[in-house]
Amino acid sequence: MAERTRERSIERVREILTTAGFFVSDAHSIRPTSFDLVARRDSLLLILKVLKNIDALDPDEARRLRELGELFPAVPLLIGRTSGTVPLEPGVVYNRYGVSILVEESLEDYVHRGLPPFLFSSPGGVFARIDGPRLHAIRVARDLSLGALASIAGVSRRTIQLYEEGAGAEVEVVERLEAFTGEPIAMAIDLLRPTVNPRAGREVAREGGEDATSPAGGTGAEKAGAKASAPGAKPHEFAPTGDPVRDGVFRQLDGMGWEVVVTLRCPFDAFTTGATRKEEEILLTSVGSLRSAQHRSEVLQELARVIEAHALFVVRDAPSRFSVDGLPIVTVRELSRHRDRDELVDLLNEREGL
Repeated sequence: MAERTRERSIERVREILTTAGFFVSDAHSIRPTSFDLVARRDSLLLILKVLKNIDALDPDEARRLRELGELFPAVPLLIGRTSGTVPLEPGVVYNRYGVSILVEESLEDYVHRGLPPFLFSSPGGVFARIDGPRLHAIRVARDLSLGALASIAGVSRRTIQLYEEGAGAEVEVVERLEAFTGEPIAMAIDLLRPTVNPRAGREVAREGGEDATSPAGGTGAEKAGAKASAPGAKPHEFAPTGDPVRDGVFRQLDGMGWEVVVTLRCPFDAFTTGATRKEEEILLTSVGSLRSAQHRSEVLQELARVIEAHALFVVRDAPSRFSVDGLPIVTVRELSRHRDRDELVDLLNEREGL
C-alpha cells in the first residue's frame, strides 16, 4: 500500500469517527509508530491502526497495540482491507494476535448507526455467537427435542447443546435455525462494551478478541498473545532503554511514585501515571533535545488533549523557554527538585499556558 493511499485511508477513518461525534487526533507524521489515531467519545477511547493488508501486522506490533490499550485504557482496533489478496467482508470481525479488525464500512455502521457486527472469522470459516439461553428457551417453549432441532440445523444433538451453552455456529446453521424459529438468535459482537481492567480497577472497553469473537475462547495464538499483556505483570518496573539521560529521567519519575512504562514506536517515550491530590494523572513523557520537542510538540499535545492527559518534554540542558507552543519543557535538574507529584503537575499546568 503506497503511503499516499495509506494516508487517505487514515483520513477516511478519521472522518468516519469525527462525524460520529468522536474527538480524534490528527494523523501524526512520526514514523514508525504503533498506532495512527486516538479517538474519544465521552468515556470511550479508541486507539487505531490502519493497514491495507492485515497480514502485515506482526505479533510485536499487535502486542504493543494491546499494551497501549491497557495503559490508556482504550479499545485497540485495526482497520484493514484485505488478508493477502482476499478482501475482508463488511459485518465480520477478524482477529490477529488478539487485536480486533474491521473494514471501514463496519466501523461506520457501528459508530454512526449503532449496528454492531454479528459475524467473526475463525479457522474453518465465518461464525456467529449464538444466544444460548434464548435458543434453549425457544426449544423448550415449542417442545422441541435436541434431536429435532439438530435435524433442522443439520448438526448433532451435542452441537445443539454447545449452542445452548453459547458456542459459535457457522453462518449457514444460524440462518437455518433463525428461519425455522422466526427468531433472532445470533448475538451482536459488542467490541466497545465496557469491562474492568483488573490491574488498575478502571473501566475499559472490551476487545473483540478472545471471548467476544471466537467460538471457543480464541485460538492458541490469540490466548498466548493475551497472556503476553496480562494485567498481572509488574507495570511499575520499567525496562532500561540504554540511554542514560532517558533512564535517569524515568528513575526520577519512578522515585516520585509515578508508574513509568517505557513505550516503543510511539510519539512519547514513556506512559507515566500516578495519583495526585485531585485525581489519577497521566503524563505522556518524552526525553530529548529542544529541537526534538519542537518536532513533537503538536502531536504530543494533540494526543494529550484527546486522552485528557498532560504532555511533558524533558531536556538535559536549560532551554531558552519553558514551553514549545504550549508543550511544557522541564530540565533534568528541575525534575530532580520535584519530589511531590502534585508539585510537578502544578508546574505542567503553569507551563501549558505559556
